[in-house]
Amino acid sequence: MIPLSAAKDKAKILTEALPYIQRFHGKTIVIKYGGNAMVEENLKQGFARDVVLLKLVGMNPVVVHGGGPQIDQMLKRVGKQGEFIQGMRVTDAETMDVVEMVLGGLVNKDIVNLINRQGGLAVGLTGKDGAFIRARKMLMKDKEKIGEWLNIGQVGEIEHIDPSLIALLDTQDFIPVIAPIGVGANGESYNINADLVAGKLAEILRAEKLILLTNIPGVLDKAGNLLTGLTAERIDELFADGTISGGMMPKIGAALDAVKGGVNSCHIIDGRVEHALLLEILTDQGVGTLIKRSE
Repeated sequence: MIPLSAAKDKAKILTEALPYIQRFHGKTIVIKYGGNAMVEENLKQGFARDVVLLKLVGMNPVVVHGGGPQIDQMLKRVGKQGEFIQGMRVTDAETMDVVEMVLGGLVNKDIVNLINRQGGLAVGLTGKDGAFIRARKMLMKDKEKIGEWLNIGQVGEIEHIDPSLIALLDTQDFIPVIAPIGVGANGESYNINADLVAGKLAEILRAEKLILLTNIPGVLDKAGNLLTGLTAERIDELFADGTISGGMMPKIGAALDAVKGGVNSCHIIDGRVEHALLLEILTDQGVGTLIKRSE
C-alpha cells in the first residue's frame, strides 16, 4: 500500500491534467517520433503508453516516424554504404528498396505492435496507401557550381497530402502510424524527410499541435540556454543570425511552416525524457521549446 502523501501527489497530477484534457479533447496532435525514444526499450514502451493514453482521453494522435539508423544498419548488411549530400540521403533505386523495407515494414510494424500491445488500435501506413502522400523528385542546387543541380535519386518533396484516409481512421478510434514514403505520378516511390511529412500533415489536418521528438532539449541560444515561447518572427531572426543551423534546420523549418500554415503550436521536445509527450501536453511544466502562432 502506497503512503497517503504519495497518493495525494498522484491525485494532484491528475487534476492538473484535467484542463488540458478538456482543452484538447477531439483535437488532432501530430507526433514526429524518432531519436533515442525510438531505439531505447524503456522509452519505446513509454512512448506507446503515452500515445494510447492520449487517444483514450479523447485526443487524436497521428504518429509520423523516421528510421535513419535502422536504414543505415540494413544498408551495411547488404554491403552498401549510406551517402548524404547537404544532409539528405542519396537514394538510388537499390537504397529506395531498403528504405521501403525498413520504414514501411520493419520500423512501422514495430511501432504499430508496441502501441497495440499497450491497448491501442494502431494502423501502419505509408504515403503509398491510398496514394495519400503525392510527391515529386526533389531538386537540390549545387552549392559549388552555380546554376547546376545535384541528382540525389528518389528523394521527394511533398506535392499534395489527401487527409481523408487519416480522418477516417481517427473517427474509428484507430491511431495512424505513418512512414514518410510518398508516391509519384507514375507510381514511383520517394523517400521524404519525416519532419517535413509531419509538419505538412499537421497543417493539412488542421492539427492543434505538432510535436517533434529530438535528441536535444529543444532550441538553444548561442550560450546553450533553452528558448521557448517563440513566434514565427523570432524563429526567422534565429535563422538569420545563425543561432539555428545544421541538423536542426529541417526540423525548425518544418515547425515554422506548420505554425505559419495554421497549426496552433509546435513543440520541439527532448525524447530522452521519459513520458516527455505527456509532460508537454498534460502538465504545466513543459520539456522543450514551444513555437506558437503569432498573435
